[in-house]
Amino acid sequence: MKKRSAVRGKRPAAFDELLWGGCLALLCCSSPAQAERIDFAPGPALAQVGRGVEGRAAALPLDDVGASLFDMRRAGRFESAAGAPSPPAAEAPRPLRARPHAALIRRAAERYGLARTLLHALIEVESGYRANAESPRGAKGLMQLMPNMLAHYGVRDPFDPAANIDAGARYLRRLLDEFGMRAGLAAYNAGEGSVRKHGGVPPYPETSRFVERVLHLVNAARQQ
Repeated sequence: MKKRSAVRGKRPAAFDELLWGGCLALLCCSSPAQAERIDFAPGPALAQVGRGVEGRAAALPLDDVGASLFDMRRAGRFESAAGAPSPPAAEAPRPLRARPHAALIRRAAERYGLARTLLHALIEVESGYRANAESPRGAKGLMQLMPNMLAHYGVRDPFDPAANIDAGARYLRRLLDEFGMRAGLAAYNAGEGSVRKHGGVPPYPETSRFVERVLHLVNAARQQ
């Protein structure tokens, strides 16, 4: 495979031989949880951190040795270190203004002093932007509000995007004011009682995954 540009900075000896002749693991102490595998047809895989993709080239930060561009036409797929597939390299997240219900989300964010990125992330995790989403537990709509919350905020049609987003944003604002960001998101998922009982994010795997996923999407949106 032909390299698109050279590694900047000091480069370890025989780097190319290790990279293309087998599997090279590059460890980054700053963000090991984001390490990924890239399968290059037909053979080796590269573990890396902090992928940046531009066109058909991918910039792979190599810890303290700089970065290199690789021809992504030879890349099969991205895969996280834990084995979960990542989105294809060529796909970029849509800007917030181009996502479903963007105007309603912007108005609710401004009304209740919330970041648009946070509301978008919450809706993406909760319902995947599906206004008619309904969970087995009875949560409804874009922000997956339970019947007691819908009644509390006077929402007659839980599947109406404007009413659901407004009520969900009001509820989230109250939780953030009381508990802070992480515990507030946990309360949105697991309930206020669970957060008070445990003095913070409760030790529920589902809730921990929910909080981390929302915050990950928030950070990703801020980098657009």
